[in-house]
Amino acid sequence: MSTADLAEHLQRPALRRVHPVPLQKDNQVFLGLQDPCMLSPQMMVVPAPAFQVMQYFNGERSVDELVEGLKLPDAAPLVELIKKLDEFGLLWGPTCSAMEDRKKAELLTAGAFPSTASKSLGEDPAVIRAQIEKWLDAAEDAEIEEPIVGLVACHLDYNRGHPVYASSYRAIAKGPKPDRVVVLGTNHFGLGDGVVMSDIGFDSPLGRMPVDSGIINRVKAASGDKLFIDILDHVPEHSIQLHLPWIQHIFGNLPIVSALVPDPVVGLISDDGARMGVDEFVNVLGAALAAEGGRTLFIASADMSHVGPAFGEKDPVNDQRRREVEAHDRAMMKAFIAGGESLVSSMREARNATRWCSIGCMTAAARLAKPSSIELIDYRQAVDEQGSALVSSASMVMLA
Repeated sequence: MSTADLAEHLQRPALRRVHPVPLQKDNQVFLGLQDPCMLSPQMMVVPAPAFQVMQYFNGERSVDELVEGLKLPDAAPLVELIKKLDEFGLLWGPTCSAMEDRKKAELLTAGAFPSTASKSLGEDPAVIRAQIEKWLDAAEDAEIEEPIVGLVACHLDYNRGHPVYASSYRAIAKGPKPDRVVVLGTNHFGLGDGVVMSDIGFDSPLGRMPVDSGIINRVKAASGDKLFIDILDHVPEHSIQLHLPWIQHIFGNLPIVSALVPDPVVGLISDDGARMGVDEFVNVLGAALAAEGGRTLFIASADMSHVGPAFGEKDPVNDQRRREVEAHDRAMMKAFIAGGESLVSSMREARNATRWCSIGCMTAAARLAKPSSIELIDYRQAVDEQGSALVSSASMVMLA
């Protein structure tokens, strides 16, 4: 079969990021190709061997080279696979770009990202509020009397993380209502390597938090659209959505400014000006907030260490490993409390040995909030029974 008639972007297929989901039918293993941005309403399913072939779709090899390198007797099955991947928007190229444009238009029309991760609390507002209130009541009162300008809390699922969420939010439950909330999260699944903001709001089972259009307009006037190029990265991201019900329960549907902040220790992959790094983002958003005025609450949605076999380590997590992780975490938290740049330099020196995933949003929140001090309220480690994974997190308050 001739491959010369293939569209140009299919001549050297480049696979977008997909997450394989194991499926079984008639005692055969298949893989569902989960697209984080959900560009297609349906999920493509392939046999397991086809997924292995797809790992060579990096945009560097032509179809003919793939056929030769994989020693395939015929190009036809490979071409069929490539065309089907393109149909589902799973290859880089014009098909994928058109589907992204449609997805962005749908979200813009809706005015908000749909409720996803926050639905894990259920969909009955009364039940959700009762559960949050129960968790808040169970949290120890930190008895903070100084005004609070920011929080650090986790983005773990509620089953593991609710004590940390509750410790943080109880500290502000009786404080004055802010004019807006800035929620900074981590980009776990997206494609953007710079800061990714949203110019639309977010829905949760407790209603809609509208975007703060005044802040967004000022940001766009100062820097154009480069903070919003990868807005679809917010579609699969949970780190912002999990905080919404807590904010809504305490303060109602505040205007929101949201951003996914990359690790400043790593930096941009390509510093070509198309996207924005952490330093420029802090300057642009900080200037917009100062010009707009009003009271802003900053939230860093931050998990810390990730250790154990689930994260590539050889041995299960035992008591000794837990002590080692806590000692490291406390040293890094001490650096954070001393100042955001101290955390960055400490992490760079330690090479982020325990895989903190939220250095960016923590340091950006502290730089924007400009607290007089930061106080640790709670520190916890979530470990499964088999010791395959430990994720640590902390509740901290930033004081005015």
